[in-house]
Amino acid sequence: MAPAPLAGNDIYERILTAPGGLVVLEHVESKALIEQFRALARLNGQSVYLWRPETGMENLREAHAVIPGSLRLGNALRYIQQAIHFGVYLLSPFPLPLAPADSSLLRQLARAPQGHVRRVVLLDAPQSLVSSIDDIAVRLGSAADVVQRPRLRDGRWLL
Repeated sequence: MAPAPLAGNDIYERILTAPGGLVVLEHVESKALIEQFRALARLNGQSVYLWRPETGMENLREAHAVIPGSLRLGNALRYIQQAIHFGVYLLSPFPLPLAPADSSLLRQLARAPQGHVRRVVLLDAPQSLVSSIDDIAVRLGSAADVVQRPRLRDGRWLL
């Protein structure tokens, strides 16, 4: 089941407001969500990156803009760690087994400083990986799993 057209915006906002730097998205259609994030990045100029083992890390805002030397997961995680600007980094699919150095980098990224908004998002993460980082990761489900609270917009309450 593909997320609704606005689900990408809702999930993006929930990622940004997550209390930690490492987010695990559960029960989402990752291909549709990546395309929604691509449209969001192009429309709003957001810094959203996608890492895949076969292509490395690419900027979703610019077509075919790949970060050089980011083919290996460890190099991509070091790039994320050293980035000084805002960014949401999607990792999909996540390779196993996870090397100890990569696990250490993930844990460091999860404890990122509060003032520096940088989120690492795991899509389609295997359950064995999720259980090993459960103490540091924030789990988010699809927008349908969330009870919607009314919000005040332009003087009107909306769901």
